[in-house]
Amino acid sequence: MATGRDEHRNPAAAKAGTGDAVAGQRNVMLLQGLMGPFFRKLGKGLIARGHKVFKVNFNGGDRAYWRLPNGIDYRGTLADWPDAFAGLLTKHQITDVILFGDCRDHHMGAVEICRARNVAIWVFEEGYIRPDWVTLENGGVNGHSLLSRDPEWYRARAADLPPLTQHQKVPSSFRTRAVQGLWYNVADVLTRWHYPGWQTHRPWHPLVEGVGWARKLMRRDERRQQGAQLLARLKEQKTGYFLFPLQLDSDAQIRLHSPFAGMIEAIKLVLQSFAEHAPPDVRLVVKEHPLDNGVRDWQLETADLAQRFGIADRVDYLAWGDIEAIAEEALGMVTVNSTSGTLALAKGVPVIVLGKAVYNVPDLTFQDDLSRFWTQASPPDSATFAAFRRVLIDKCLIPGGFFSEAALAKVVSHAIARFEGCPMVPD
Repeated sequence: MATGRDEHRNPAAAKAGTGDAVAGQRNVMLLQGLMGPFFRKLGKGLIARGHKVFKVNFNGGDRAYWRLPNGIDYRGTLADWPDAFAGLLTKHQITDVILFGDCRDHHMGAVEICRARNVAIWVFEEGYIRPDWVTLENGGVNGHSLLSRDPEWYRARAADLPPLTQHQKVPSSFRTRAVQGLWYNVADVLTRWHYPGWQTHRPWHPLVEGVGWARKLMRRDERRQQGAQLLARLKEQKTGYFLFPLQLDSDAQIRLHSPFAGMIEAIKLVLQSFAEHAPPDVRLVVKEHPLDNGVRDWQLETADLAQRFGIADRVDYLAWGDIEAIAEEALGMVTVNSTSGTLALAKGVPVIVLGKAVYNVPDLTFQDDLSRFWTQASPPDSATFAAFRRVLIDKCLIPGGFFSEAALAKVVSHAIARFEGCPMVPD
């Protein structure tokens, strides 16, 4: 393991862990974040509050977006990472570890060590409730979350919580996300020589993923026009439809928290069940994930399967569009474990979950088989969902987003307040 240039230039970093921490100061280590500036902005905010912050960079993309003191380049292998990470915890007297997604290979090993040493773990993820919320949970998220699956627990807890203040929407930009992904992958490729032990959790070479993002950017206007036409047609014809939002094929929620090895298995199951059990006068809308990198042509794969099952004339593919608008009019939503499920629940739309999800709770989601969902779907209990939402916000949600300056500023301020045990700050 080699330390990064920033740590060599900061004498305080070399002395970290050799003395007692200042009262109230915590020694924080950031692992991997999103492909973008989020962890840099969070690090600056924590430093401004008097905390000592370290960041482990596993590749050139991580390093390019950090550019703050106490950057640590990990150049070893995944097999050597647990021992190296344990050494870093000791050397820098780390009190808290912050990461994005607890199912990445390097993160899973780190989480186990933190639990054994009673080091606090803070896990960021896309918000359990969408839009305009981000998940920040202690210990683990999604399938690893310690949240209850008992609806009565949520109702009882919510009864003791004060009402929420008004929550403001945050802006988001697909172009910002795509450009950040491109720059991250370019920096990764150009510095592979410096990180010989780096192994990404993503299944594609960075250049392949970069080309996918570039292709999506170039086709953005065309995809928007196609999406708008489909939405207009569904509204005009007033055709009943079910919604199936796709998830990222590389997402740990698919690989580790569902019975599927990838999205193609889930698409096949849903389309076959729809063909065999759905009423003949309803349609199925398959919605592409807004952050899909475009490497696989999911529209073509969906069309091929629909043709195989004899429902090509009843399946629509939505490559671009506002999921709130399309979900609101749906007869029901089928999801593996997407956070889009809570968006549908908030609108009173029936939801069935095919994997593990924190919101797969009786009184909220359909608890029977998918084959029956198409004809027997029932809406969620509104009071239970209100209680569920209130408890989640109290325990593990913060306002904001990742793909605009305003959204990032909001996430950082709320995350630091949650980290320091302060009440939620006003928007």
